Amino acid sequence: MCAAKMTEGSLHVESCKAPMFYRQAEPATGEVNLSVLLLHGIRFSSENWLNIGTLETLAKAGYRAVAIDLPGFGQSKSAVAPSAVGELAPGGFLKQVCEALGMGPVVVVSPSLSGMYSLPFLFQHEALVRAYIPVAPICTEKFTAEQYSSIQTPSLIVYGDQDAQLGEVSLNNLRSLANHKVAVMKGAGHPCYLDDPATWHRALTDFLNTL
Repeated sequence: MCAAKMTEGSLHVESCKAPMFYRQAEPATGEVNLSVLLLHGIRFSSENWLNIGTLETLAKAGYRAVAIDLPGFGQSKSAVAPSAVGELAPGGFLKQVCEALGMGPVVVVSPSLSGMYSLPFLFQHEALVRAYIPVAPICTEKFTAEQYSSIQTPSLIVYGDQDAQLGEVSLNNLRSLANHKVAVMKGAGHPCYLDDPATWHRALTDFLNTL
């Protein structure tokens, strides 16, 4: 485990009209194994990943971790979202975000609301997604089992067993992904990573170590 170097900044995506805020954690040594892009749910922001230690955990494990505030949320409130909440965003949106951040193929961590961004990105730019970690995301029903089965990207489907709504729905759709594992977090609700950060970090790093 190495030390983590934490920074903050802003990135520009043309369609957003205003800058988007991000937090970044990198190994202090400068040697990076993989890049991880952390998205968030509707009541959350990049601050949650900072507070529960996910950014630091990833950096100490040798990863570059970037958590963004999606348009309209957190410190990106002035940025204009490319689509209404619950509607699929253009797949090119996260592609532009990754380009602005100088991130190559990324591991995408996508809870809840952020499914509207991550799923189109996965389907339209699969080569840019090193691995996909959906955490009970929305919009999974907007794609067919055949579409999911065509995706070869390594995926870790995470949900809390107390998430009676999105957890089960998203699992039933996402389990058609061709190359997936499932991590069920016992006793955890919809934002399962907040309910049990230690278990979340273990599942996350164990999976990343297999890539």
